Amino acid sequence: MLDGRWRSGFDQGLKPVGARLAKAGVTADALTVVGLGCSVVTGLLIASGHLHWAVLGVILTGVPDLLDGSVARHSGKAGPRGAFFDSVCDRVSDVVLIGGVAWYFGRHGGHLPVLALAVAGLSMLISYERAKAEALGFQAKGGLLERAERLVLLGIGLAFNVLVPIMWLMVVLGSVTAVQRFVKVWRQASAPAGHDPVPRTFGVSRRARRTDTDPVDGRPRSLSEWWETARPAAIAERRELRRSRRRTRP
Repeated sequence: MLDGRWRSGFDQGLKPVGARLAKAGVTADALTVVGLGCSVVTGLLIASGHLHWAVLGVILTGVPDLLDGSVARHSGKAGPRGAFFDSVCDRVSDVVLIGGVAWYFGRHGGHLPVLALAVAGLSMLISYERAKAEALGFQAKGGLLERAERLVLLGIGLAFNVLVPIMWLMVVLGSVTAVQRFVKVWRQASAPAGHDPVPRTFGVSRRARRTDTDPVDGRPRSLSEWWETARPAAIAERRELRRSRRRTRP
């Protein structure tokens, strides 16, 4: 959600920083490794109970993730290899951070480590849904709990020592996000042959949805034009047209 709403603004603001880092010889892969190293240290801080120091570690973990894309573009080395490396390191980072929370919970006994493991499992499921969808040619970005939201919520839980409520909140939001992405891909995969449905983009502002582009000439559509295609009657007409085409197929 945060990625869809504010990531482009962050990227624009960080362009000068990315340009300077690229000019200084800093690579995107190096930033990714730094971020992974910060997450390992942060996981150890959480596991040992140094929660307030871990807040700083979460911030330092997230900063390289904001900069590596800009550095890659300015250095002219943006490509699938770097994207793959960044994605794998992000998954390792997530496991290390939540693993630190599980270890911290385990020090106090009870079943709370299972709660942290549920958060880790949902984060892996959410990431897998996107990766598998994109491998099949679909889109699955968006949702209530992407990586940015997980880091923000984890930082809040550490800062105010409310990790248990935050973990429960992440379980709920993670479950909703997994369902959102599943439905999004299911709708795309269920479209009739020859039709390219416009996938629902979770976390996009209402203004962005209303200023959709015309599928013919690409110009921005007004609200009235958008309603002509989105109103229930128009949707019913399109469904009936698809049914009639299927009936007439040999």
